[in-house]
Amino acid sequence: MPIQLKSPVIETERLILRPWKQEDREHYFTLSSDADVMAYFPNAQMQEEADAVFARIFARQEEVGQCFPVVEEKTTGAFLGFCGLSVPRGDLGLPVWPTVEIGWRLHKAHWGKGITLEAAKAWLEFAFHELKLEEVIAYTAHNNMKSRRVMEKLGMSRNPAEDFRITSLDRDHRLNPHVLYRLSAEVWRED
Repeated sequence: MPIQLKSPVIETERLILRPWKQEDREHYFTLSSDADVMAYFPNAQMQEEADAVFARIFARQEEVGQCFPVVEEKTTGAFLGFCGLSVPRGDLGLPVWPTVEIGWRLHKAHWGKGITLEAAKAWLEFAFHELKLEEVIAYTAHNNMKSRRVMEKLGMSRNPAEDFRITSLDRDHRLNPHVLYRLSAEVWRED
């Protein structure tokens, strides 16, 4: 049985973090079809691929409780992207599994405003205090310095010996290797 995550609605100062709804499908497509947003993924998604991925996200949310929940602007209800917890598939090549990861993707108009940090901190607080997780991981392509900086600002640390290659990508793909960051409940409580 996979790890189970609860899927509450969390409010922060500026944000509402909530589960996906079927009516978010077009929002997901708009976000995932942007070449800049998808620079550290194999490609921007066309409608058919985005619809298939959205269906998997929705199914994963139903299966394990959440899958990178939606980030909405509190004052306007605008869809900003997603950020939160998920249980990664076991076939990615991760050096640690089973595990819980934190991940994010925002529309570029909202980059540099602290939104990812605000949302991620709320989810990490939930992970360690409500779910009583011992550790949360994050990973990204080695050259994705923006996401790596977010991981470091969250207090996550990297051991280069745990760098890995995503199994679905060619060994020499521009996005391989990937770097793994970890954050323990103990370190989180110290901050």
